[in-house]
Amino acid sequence: MPTYTFDLNRTNEINRVYDEFLLDQTPLQIFFGGASSGKSYFLAQRLVWDLIQGGRNYLVLRNVGTSIRDSVFKEVKKCITKWELNKYFKINETDFKITNTLNKYQAMFKGLDDVQKIKSITADVGNVTDLWYEEATECKRDDCMELSRRLRGKDGSNITKRQTFSFNPILKTNWIYKEFFQGRFSNDDKVYKDSDMLILKTIYKDNNYLTEQDIKNLENVKDKGERLYQVYTLGNWGILGALIFTNWEKRDLTEIRDQFDNYKNGLDFGFTNDPSAGVRVAMRGDTIYITDAFYGYGMRNNVIAENIRKIMPLTMKENGSQEYVLAESAEPKSIDELQHEHNINVRSVIKKPGDVNYGIQWIQQRKVVIHNELQDVINEFEMYEWKEDKKTGNILNIPIETNNHAIDAIRYALSEQIHEMKTNPIGDIRKYGIWM
Repeated sequence: MPTYTFDLNRTNEINRVYDEFLLDQTPLQIFFGGASSGKSYFLAQRLVWDLIQGGRNYLVLRNVGTSIRDSVFKEVKKCITKWELNKYFKINETDFKITNTLNKYQAMFKGLDDVQKIKSITADVGNVTDLWYEEATECKRDDCMELSRRLRGKDGSNITKRQTFSFNPILKTNWIYKEFFQGRFSNDDKVYKDSDMLILKTIYKDNNYLTEQDIKNLENVKDKGERLYQVYTLGNWGILGALIFTNWEKRDLTEIRDQFDNYKNGLDFGFTNDPSAGVRVAMRGDTIYITDAFYGYGMRNNVIAENIRKIMPLTMKENGSQEYVLAESAEPKSIDELQHEHNINVRSVIKKPGDVNYGIQWIQQRKVVIHNELQDVINEFEMYEWKEDKKTGNILNIPIETNNHAIDAIRYALSEQIHEMKTNPIGDIRKYGIWM
């Protein structure tokens, strides 16, 4: 068998706060905290290190499989490349599997969409030793407990089997808080450790690789509201605030998503600090159905166009369809590029004072059903809140400008229904855009 040597010290890029946990064998490990704390990338580094050493096979899980490619799978590939180890790994982009070509140990990346299928997954060499739940607060308790049973029992090796949870905290009503934190770990704590469980909390100050602008952006979140700052930036478990939407539910729409004949499409542009979000929406009576969506950071217009082709195919000009995408007006160059270089029927939504609250009120008066695989959209509906007056504690009729990118895209998609456009001839709408 070919051999290689790998000196971890030459990478010199593991954040110091995580150093002592690279070889930690505690059976249950929880890495959580604020945004940009580096926890997910550290766990990607640890996974690569373990595959280099051999003896461990990973099953890496997210609630929905479609979110794997652009999240934890991407982070592991980035680490392999950074450490110049590509020649030692086979990366299967179709099955989301990464294999060390020398010792055959593997990492397999799956969604919890079908737990029964996951239970039957086996590695090429040895047994699955590690379950890593990324964005674990999205996962269901019963799914996690059922999968944990497959790690029980001895298999003839001396490898300690581990479950690792990583996430940014949300509300204290989440099952993870009740199961592992309540009565054991407070917002002021940094580390908890016993023979069975490790909990490590980190925030952006623990990440040595952030730029000054990154740090400024995270600290400026405080201007948007203390509750958001405590959860998003400082990584503290939150309490239920003034949620904007409570009129929604998630449901499997697979069997009916192609049966609607009145689809609307919306697009909100983002890039570095904010995600781009596209949604496909249908209405039946007073119910809004969110059937498809894409959501991601750093998406250039060609990538946005690819995603539009996947979930909004009837907006392509060559199809001769009357469908179109309504996009925010702040990116006229992007709209022009999507129209003329990517052949997408996209139009601008022109923003006016008061339209955000008007659109929110309109949506609040209806029922919203979100396809259960659209986790990023679900996350926004769970976290979108009104601002709070810092002095009085009163709730203000001003939405916090975070967790709203898919929601904005939904408003754009439905802008014609929201404002009805009774006084504008359709030709003017198509030429000049939609007010929203």
